[in-house]
Amino acid sequence: MDRTDETLIPPQTTWLSDPDAQKVCAAVSSGGGRVYFVGGCVRDALLGKDGGDTDLSTDVLPEEVMRLAKDAGLRAVPTGIDHGTVTVVSGSLGFEVTTFRRDVETDGRRAVVSFSTDIAEDARRRDFTMNALYATPDGRVVDPLGGLPDCLARRIRFIEDPDRRIQEDYLRILRFFRFHAWYAPATAGFDPDALSAIAANTDGLETLSAERVGHEVLRLLQAPDPAPAVSVMRQTGVLGRILPGADDRFLAPAIHLEAQMRLAPDPLLRLAVLGGTDVPDRLRLSRKHARSLSDMSDAAWNGAPAGALGWEFGAEIAVAALIQRGAVAGFVPDADEIAAVARGAGAEFPVTAKDLMPALQGPALGRALKDLQARWIASDFSLTRDELLAPE
Repeated sequence: MDRTDETLIPPQTTWLSDPDAQKVCAAVSSGGGRVYFVGGCVRDALLGKDGGDTDLSTDVLPEEVMRLAKDAGLRAVPTGIDHGTVTVVSGSLGFEVTTFRRDVETDGRRAVVSFSTDIAEDARRRDFTMNALYATPDGRVVDPLGGLPDCLARRIRFIEDPDRRIQEDYLRILRFFRFHAWYAPATAGFDPDALSAIAANTDGLETLSAERVGHEVLRLLQAPDPAPAVSVMRQTGVLGRILPGADDRFLAPAIHLEAQMRLAPDPLLRLAVLGGTDVPDRLRLSRKHARSLSDMSDAAWNGAPAGALGWEFGAEIAVAALIQRGAVAGFVPDADEIAAVARGAGAEFPVTAKDLMPALQGPALGRALKDLQARWIASDFSLTRDELLAPE
């Protein structure tokens, strides 16, 4: 039997009053089955957050979900029907409706499932207690495994046996730290049973694809303050597994500088601070992200002054370089440096190759342009074209 708590979803929650969501619920339940909002949308609503994906769970089989949706005049797409998921489109929105499932077999990355009518079996497939929460279409919270207190306390705990949950999908190790960074109070400790299980299962991280690991790492580093989570990742052996050579000593100072400078969290800057070997490949970063990461590292340690960094790399990369320098050296980039970055980023070198031709060609032309650029940068971008071209 479902455990229905007296707790209600806040009435201002968007999906609770969304007519399209309610149409889908009405369609799926029209044959006598049960349907619930589930997972992240329930968790976040209870924690005062709104938005994100609105997923539904039901005891109705997927083929029947499709039939009921079509009978209600809604479009049904079998996006993952073998695993129980049908996307039902109402208005312009698509809602994933997934039949209750239980795991038959897992290999640490994917699972073979069978359908179930037991909401508790479905809940046990999830990772953390705060994610095993459901809500009826009218907003009553259903808590099959007693996870509601953990959710309200922002406590990150694996469902039942942490070893088993991790071995079902080793990505849950990284999700544990991401959820802790995003949801746990700043003063919260880490669940000791979870950490023990994580430390015993780090070998499983080697089975994960670089894309999945990279996606989780960037989401973790996007959190307001991931430093405590990353520190515990190091202590449990996780950081060294996914980013060999990474060093988190300067991560907290860099995050502090970001906050002092009123900058939004930058996961690539934080990744640059961590360092490590073959990071773009290990995390399968996009070309754009790999280039930004490389530029941040190059700019931080090439010795160039702030203005030169702004001109060569642009303001965003230059400021990231100053933060890295400040985190290591223990200082806050001052207003003059930030102003110099802005001047450099907005400056336009007034001399072109044509100005030196035909008198200079080939390598000699390149050297002359480089020398003039150096003089121009040293002048704080103040020398004019005529001043640069005037005989010395």
